[in-house]
Order: sequence, then structure tokens, then C-alpha cells
Amino acid sequence: MTGNISDIYEANGPKPKDSRLLVGLRAVRSTTIHLSKVAFKFMKYIGPGLMVSVAYMDPGNFSSSIASARFQYKLLFSLLVSNVMAGIMQIQACKLGICTGQDLATNCRKHLPKYLNYIIYVFAEISVIATDVAEIIGTAIAFNILFNIPLFLGVLLTTIDVLVVIMAYRPNGPPLVLRLFEGFVSLLVLLTVACFVIELSKVSHDTNWGSVARGFLPSKDIFSNTEGLYLSAALLGSNLMPHSLYLGSGVVQSRMKDYDVKHGLYTMPKQNSRQNAIFCYPSKREKVSKEEEVIENTSGLSESTVSADSTDYTPSIGAVETTMNYTIGELIVSLIVVALFVNAAILIIAGTALSKPRDDDGDGDLENADLFTLHYLLSSHLSQTAGTIFALALLFSGLCGGTVVTMAGQMIMEGHAKLSMPPGLKRILTRIVSITPCIIVVIKSGREGLSSVLNGSQVILSMLLPFVSAPLIYLTCNKKIMRVRVGKSYGTSSEDSSEMELQNMSGQQDTDQEQNRHANSGRYDELPTGNNDNHEVYKDMSNGKVSGIISLLFGFSSVFSIFGFSQAWPWARMFHYNCIAFYIWHIYLV
Repeated sequence: MTGNISDIYEANGPKPKDSRLLVGLRAVRSTTIHLSKVAFKFMKYIGPGLMVSVAYMDPGNFSSSIASARFQYKLLFSLLVSNVMAGIMQIQACKLGICTGQDLATNCRKHLPKYLNYIIYVFAEISVIATDVAEIIGTAIAFNILFNIPLFLGVLLTTIDVLVVIMAYRPNGPPLVLRLFEGFVSLLVLLTVACFVIELSKVSHDTNWGSVARGFLPSKDIFSNTEGLYLSAALLGSNLMPHSLYLGSGVVQSRMKDYDVKHGLYTMPKQNSRQNAIFCYPSKREKVSKEEEVIENTSGLSESTVSADSTDYTPSIGAVETTMNYTIGELIVSLIVVALFVNAAILIIAGTALSKPRDDDGDGDLENADLFTLHYLLSSHLSQTAGTIFALALLFSGLCGGTVVTMAGQMIMEGHAKLSMPPGLKRILTRIVSITPCIIVVIKSGREGLSSVLNGSQVILSMLLPFVSAPLIYLTCNKKIMRVRVGKSYGTSSEDSSEMELQNMSGQQDTDQEQNRHANSGRYDELPTGNNDNHEVYKDMSNGKVSGIISLLFGFSSVFSIFGFSQAWPWARMFHYNCIAFYIWHIYLV
């Protein structure tokens, strides 16, 4: 062989620049493939977050933002803070539903004293009715603006969304039907967002964007003015609805069940024609067969495999960790992209439009501006198209809001009271209770009465929020409730007790590897199962000190919102003192 080593390397070896370029291209390719896989998997989890975000953009938010627009853009800071704090509570609700496999209502029934569970149930039902009233009024006003339908008839037409829920939403139904239902609600949400994107583009030339940017910073005008504090409290109440906490904890189970079914850890309950019917009571024979099926499934499967009863569903550690990462991510994106954007857009549009000198009845009084006023100002000072787009956004938000509040009402009734009532009948009865006061107000007071009832419903929701958020904080801070079974620990001495051998949960090697992969990190508790050498291993998913303190701070802020209302209504002060006592008792429990 002739030539030195450098010549041979230069002739046959890799070029340094080419090698670096090749390594860089491979890194880019692998990163792109990884991100595409993550994005594709993330797409499968889109749905629950968008459904929860509906609670942040319903007609009640429209009304509160219009009232806050008298400060123009200065309350954007209060809006931002309320959305951040509401997002924290929604994450807690999501964690509770994922770790326990049950919604907030069911957890209250199982882990709280019976009398306390029913007290919370009464408050939750009142919150559902108050929210439903807001959706009915907003939808009726949109029908009146768009199609000139009388308010009385518009109120009656709001039963459409109940019929949609009755026909389409079945929590234990086929996954495809649930995905289609989520897609329908998501479409309404995206249409609402699109309307406000167009609306913002139309008011952009009249908007002082520098003032808008400064509005996201704290202003002394808010804290030195009683009215500013009151409206800030109203924004908090309108942004976090009590029913959204129930909804957020109840719409995540379907994806966990899909995961466990795929890995052989769960068997879907058998459904017959009578169980699928929406107006049929279960027969005695079906109840007996259901109990036998639960016993058979429990004895035939491993200890980690759950029974066929949906209320007894216990997710695996793999389902919990996989679902939690993507669901919380989708929830945060939805709350930022959808909820915060829509609420800020409403306030910006209202702040710009209400700076005009005259309202729709010609008296120039914008203190009592309502949805009709904002529509008139947009139509008269911008264009008729701008007013129509606003009415369409109001219609879409009212329809999707009425849909999800009906779902939440079903979760609350089944979870807290566990009533054996057909789901269709439950939804119709709830809507009848909500629609009755609206019809009475329309007949007696007309437009002014509807606006007063709409604002009053937000007051009621703000007052009820502490009684729903307190049990959520308690449950998510409880280590016995927020734990997920990992497997069993076998050992004969304390020296090797840290080495865990996970029990086979499905008889398949890939399932063991999946469970081990998700059990590598976290806090663990070992509980004896009757044998000194045999312990159940659980992963602690409860709130840490930081998240617990943040949640409690939110609780006190929700109590503070009632203080804001008590400045305007003296009768609310006693309610405010009761909320303080309720939270002191809650801190003692935690």
C-alpha cells in the first residue's frame, strides 16, 4: 500500500463537512419524525379541552364583558388572571377524572359524608339551571336578531340542543359516536372563534392597540374603584362555571377505556337495545344480569382489571399517564387559543364599540348596555355584516353551551344522587326547569327582563363556585383518593423492598413493559394485603404543596368574588361569611 495515512483517509474516509451535514440532516429527520408522531397522537386527544372551553365563551361571558367594557380595556388584566386561575382548577378536575376514572360528582358521593354530598348536589343543580338559563337567553336573543323571531318563540326553540344531546350523547356508547359528538361541539366552537377573528379585523382600525396591550397590566383604577372590583369578580364568575369542573372531570374516561381495552385491561360493558334506549328504565332482569356480569368479570380477570360497571372503572397506570399528558396539554392549548382569545376579543370589541356616543334606543346611556346594544353599535358604526357576525357568534356559543351544560347536568345527577332515571327524561326535565323562568320573564318584562336575568345568572354562578371548588381541592389533595395502582411488591427483607416485581396485568409481555415504563418515576405507597411479604404498590398522584397552595388561593379568590357582589347586594354578605366558614372547614380537612 502506497501513500501516507492522511492521503488514504482523504481518499476513502468521510469528509468532515459532509459528516457534520449528514449528522445534522439525520437529527432533523429524526426530530421531524418524532414531532409528527407526537402531533398525530395529540390529534387523537383533541375534544375534551374544546368541550370544556365552551364554558368560557357562553352568552354569560358576553354579558359580563360588555358590562366590563365601561372601563374600556383596563379589565383585560382581570380577565387574564381569571382565565389562568380557572385553568388551574380545570387541570385539577382533569387530574381527578383521570386518576380515579370517575367524575367529580361520583367522587363526592363515594368519599364525602352523605349529608355534605347532597348539599353540594343541590348547589350543583342550581348552577346547572343558572347556566342553562344563560344559554337559553343568549340563543333566544340570537334568533331574534338574525331571524326576527319573537323572544318567546326563540326561548322555545332552544330545546333543539337538548334533542341533539338526547340522540347523540351516550357516555357508555360506541367510541365513534362519542368522537362524532365531540366533533360537532368542536365545530361550533371553531365557528365562534372564526366569527370573532372576523369581528376583530373589522374593529381594528378603531381600536387603540397600545391601550389594549396596557390593559393586560394591572391598573390602580381597578383596585381603587369598587365597581372595578365588582366587575373583576363578575369576570371570574363568568369565566369559571361550576358545571365546567364536573364536565372536565367526566369527559376524559373514554380515551382511558380505549387504552385499557387495547391492552386487555378492561372489558367494555355489554349493551342491549333496552340499555341503549334513552327513555327506558332498566328491568329487574337486566339489573340482576349486570350484577352477575360484574362478578364474572371480577373473578375471571386479574386484580388490576376492572368490572363492567362504569362507575367502578379503575384505569391502569399506563392509561393514566398517557392520557394525562396529552389531555392536559390539549386542555391548556384550548383554554389559551379558544377561551382567552374569545373573552379578550369580546371585551376589546365591546370596549371599542361602546366608546361611541349613542346606543340603540337613542338616549346615549351605555351604563345598561346589553347584547342588543352591542349588536346595534356594531351594525350602525361599522357595518351590517359586523352585527350579523356578532349575532352568529352568539348563536353558536349558545348552542354549544346548551349542549355541554346538558351533558354536565346528566353527570351531576347520576354521580351525586345515582338516580335510576332514563337519561333522556333527565335532560328534558332539566331544560323544562330552566326554560320556565325565561318564559315568565319574556311574557312580563321582555328584553329588559331577559338582560337582568342573564346578569343575575352570573351572580348566582359566582356565589356557587366556592361550594363546588372546595370538594375538588379536597379530593385532589387526598393521597388515598389520588393514587393509581401499579402492581405488587414482593420481598423478604427491607434491604430489597425497593426492588419491585410488577404483577402481570394482562398475561402479555408488552403490557408488562408498558406498565413498567409508566411506573419509573413518581411517589409510591406500599400497603400490606394480608401477607407481610406482599404489598400493593400505588403511585401517588395527589397535589403537592405548591399546587395545593395555589388551589387554595383560587378558592379564596372565588370567595372574594362573592365579597364583590356583597358590596352591591347587602343580602349577599351573609352568603359571603358562610363561604369563608366553608373554606376554613375545608382547610382543616386538607
